[in-house]
Amino acid sequence: MIGAGIVGAACAYYAARTGLSVAVVDRAGPAAGTSSGGEGNILLSDKEPGPELELALLSNRLWRELDIGPIELEPKGGLMVATTEAASSNLDMLIARQRAAGVLVDRVDPAEYEPRLSPEVTGGAFYPQDLQVQPMLATARLLRGLTVYSGQTVTGIETAHGRVVAVRTTATRIPTGAVVNAAGVWGGEVAGLAGTTLPIAPRRGFVLVTEPLPVLVRHKVYAADYLANVASDDAGLQTSAVVEGTRAGTLLIGASRERVGFDRTFALPVLRRLAAQAVALFPFLATVRLLRAYRGFRPYSPDHLPMIGRDPRVAGLLHACGHEGAGIGLAPATGHLIAQELAGKPPELDLSPFRPERFE
Repeated sequence: MIGAGIVGAACAYYAARTGLSVAVVDRAGPAAGTSSGGEGNILLSDKEPGPELELALLSNRLWRELDIGPIELEPKGGLMVATTEAASSNLDMLIARQRAAGVLVDRVDPAEYEPRLSPEVTGGAFYPQDLQVQPMLATARLLRGLTVYSGQTVTGIETAHGRVVAVRTTATRIPTGAVVNAAGVWGGEVAGLAGTTLPIAPRRGFVLVTEPLPVLVRHKVYAADYLANVASDDAGLQTSAVVEGTRAGTLLIGASRERVGFDRTFALPVLRRLAAQAVALFPFLATVRLLRAYRGFRPYSPDHLPMIGRDPRVAGLLHACGHEGAGIGLAPATGHLIAQELAGKPPELDLSPFRPERFE
């Protein structure tokens, strides 16, 4: 496995459970990249019916079945809210489509779920299946007992007669008959080492963290326009209010998206915009102090679907990357399906929508 983020960790975990010998290589260490820069969301609510929702439904089930020790898995549920008649109407149509696809969702009075919401919020939908997890802890638990080469950058993927035979790193050479590219935002670079291509680009996002508070926000709460931002192809800045609590008492505030390469600059205008949108949802936040902010890079895919499965262009090469902001939620299903591929078993889900070569 190349990549020790939560997707790579899940691939390694499920592969090891099938009896395969597994080694994980990462240029830094477990959860050092995208996995450490998110909120730990495991969502069905933000997905339209289609292949990604089918993957998310499988993953939601697998998250609940995982027996790897405490990972702060919270069945808090998600509350999507609308502030205009148009948004409310769009929400009704989305609910109907999601229900038909197997998602549990109820049209609700949002004030009954979150009394501190702004009176401008006029409609809402509650998704009881939405979860939250501590992603760094979950990654560490998934990797427990496995061989992990931390601090080693992959410098080459050796092939012979069109088949993978070894992985070279800055410190060692690892003979292998199969390589899983779970390198996240660097998935395109890793594909290039094997002589193939994947169109993955970094998409930067910021999260604000408040001071510890009593339990004032009980669910993941976000504006309905969050879905449009997730699905957008626009490279420019997009923000929408997302507010949720943690076990530590802090509130996490997002979400922003922009394709600016690997620019790690803390953009104060973006942080101010996120704060203002959060206050518009929850007016009490106007007097709450911020402790810090952090940012991460999501592995953006042009069609917003991850690349999962065997690469027919190089025998023995598989991909598990391009999940953008849904990697934490989709990690168990991705790992489970990759393990089935490695073991030569029919995958539980049709992988054709996720085929890595589809962009050629």
